[in-house]
Amino acid sequence: MADLDDFDSVRADDDPVRRARRATALMTHYQQRATELARLRKAAIEEAHRDKDLSYTEIATALGISKGRITQIRGSAPGPERAFFGVGPVTVGVPLRRGEDHRMRTYIDASDAQAQEQAETLLGSFSLASERLSIEPDRQDLPDGDAVIICGPRSAPVALLLLEEDTELGFAKPDGKWRIEDHVTNEHYYSPRLDDPSTRAEFGYFARHKHDGRVITHIAGITAVGSSGVLHYLTENIAQLFKDAGDTSFSGIVRCTFGEDETTITGSELVAGPYGW
Repeated sequence: MADLDDFDSVRADDDPVRRARRATALMTHYQQRATELARLRKAAIEEAHRDKDLSYTEIATALGISKGRITQIRGSAPGPERAFFGVGPVTVGVPLRRGEDHRMRTYIDASDAQAQEQAETLLGSFSLASERLSIEPDRQDLPDGDAVIICGPRSAPVALLLLEEDTELGFAKPDGKWRIEDHVTNEHYYSPRLDDPSTRAEFGYFARHKHDGRVITHIAGITAVGSSGVLHYLTENIAQLFKDAGDTSFSGIVRCTFGEDETTITGSELVAGPYGW
């Protein structure tokens, strides 16, 4: 098995710094899979009870454990919605922007940093380890493994490549103004602030890609606060969303409201989708 080969390889590494670094990475790998196995076991117990009409006492007997242990597993293991983001660890990427002054320094926008922190908090609630990625303006390739990519089509080509996979929703700028297009209903969602800058509402897009045996979650707002709105919606509704859409590729549009400082999301709702594809 590959994991055992990795284990033996780490033990045999004669460089202590590299050995420590590789051991840390492998421990995270094992811990994430142990948590996922706990989720799978809980789901299997519930499936046996629901679909096989077995009592929890019968399931406990079949597994060779006590009914009390079954109760403990059902109460402590992660819910099925953990799989929304894959197995983990999960890379959380936000755009690295270039300044327009004479020094052309790169930076991460404060709104993007906030969305990154929101994503990390949400992942942490499912015991999913995360690591940060700065998305260069010319980046086209996806990171390895599971990932949350918080990036609009104007920021990096990787966002455009992900959007091309979505047959139901997309971004467009036909009249010089960005909008999210619903190809199912032919509705167009512009930023509410175009007509009235004082409006404290925005739209955001999300998509869950089952991508080569892993999960890529793509999030993009028409403006940056829309991404935070999507994460607010996912935090509040991910269990029901995953129950309705399942372990598939799908996307949706969220409308959010926010406070005067644009950092506090005050509400969020799904206005389109989830659409499977």
